[in-house]
Amino acid sequence: MQARSQPRGRTRRGGGPRRVVVVTGTRAEYGLLQSTLRAVARHPRLTLRVVVAGMHLIRRFGYTARQVERDGWPIAARVPMQRGDDSPQDQALGLSRGIAGIAPALERERADVVVVLGDRIEAMAGALAAVTTGRVLAHIHGGDVAPGDFDDSLRHAITKLAHLHLTATAAARRRVIGMGESPRRVHFVGAPGLDRLRELLREPRAVPRRGGRALIVHHATGRSAAQERETMDAILRAVRDVGLERTVILPNTDRGHTGILAAIEAHRRAVSSVEVHPSLDRDAFLRQLIAADVIVGNSSSGIIEAGLAGTPAVNVGERQAGREHGGSAVVDAAESYSAVRRALNQALTLGSRARPSGVYGRAPVGPRIARLLAAVSVDDAFRRKAAHFRQ
Repeated sequence: MQARSQPRGRTRRGGGPRRVVVVTGTRAEYGLLQSTLRAVARHPRLTLRVVVAGMHLIRRFGYTARQVERDGWPIAARVPMQRGDDSPQDQALGLSRGIAGIAPALERERADVVVVLGDRIEAMAGALAAVTTGRVLAHIHGGDVAPGDFDDSLRHAITKLAHLHLTATAAARRRVIGMGESPRRVHFVGAPGLDRLRELLREPRAVPRRGGRALIVHHATGRSAAQERETMDAILRAVRDVGLERTVILPNTDRGHTGILAAIEAHRRAVSSVEVHPSLDRDAFLRQLIAADVIVGNSSSGIIEAGLAGTPAVNVGERQAGREHGGSAVVDAAESYSAVRRALNQALTLGSRARPSGVYGRAPVGPRIARLLAAVSVDDAFRRKAAHFRQ
């Protein structure tokens, strides 16, 4: 599907196409980047390389680097970061490994522009490696609000490092400008992860409803494994007790994730019908989302993609607090069995009325991003940012 050869063109520096390196660290953000990768690879003035890092390289979570390989993208480097355990130092040491591995890759590839998405330590490692080696940094999904563990802090730190901002909503653009970024550098492009979903929804009868099934995607938020296990156990029991079958996707590597894994394993041993996946490729995940009666947990997919898919969502806890709802059928729930069960019953009654809000822009977003990457200046003047603080 993706072309391995890169088109010829010119950059403002001259000497061939502009070199764009995209850093991806997780299955989730890789899925969101699909249309951007495709658009960059096809653009006549850009050449693409991909750095695969972090969670992609952990076997316990599906070793999703294989998916990047199967998709045929030109991989510049594979950079191990986290060990995948819950030790307090894993994220900090993983960040340092990421910078140490990504920076030489950018030098080898003679990167002009580095692209990162979101708020995880893989994105932060790519951002720091980019700016400290003199590259232009483009950041997708800056200006969002979703506290997570320390997600907001990382996201906003990346915003202050970035030279080009590609926001998913108009409100996010206003927030980035409010942080002192020049309005000329901040572009409301929309959410690129919706591009492929829109394509799947145009396929006739491609994804029938399975009936009576919940898609569960729940991540840790930096608390103890015991606390995270308690919350995940409450979610699984509530979904079971309202009579829904369960498709569960394993969490990411955030602190406390071993508690979520333990709850899933105990539930799987007790209930043979539960379906558990370490990971799913983007198309398979989106088809599961479209087919489900409800998505449950604290994944951003319940806030952003579910509305367009027409699937109601139960958003559990505070991880996504502040993120703009992409649909009309998002029900917030506290992290208790009774709260999740009440929210499930409410969400299931909203199923036929689930509609997208339009807050995340219009398709196609990927080509819009590629055009901005091709047009942005890569000279010293652009890389020297001046803050525009309001008095």
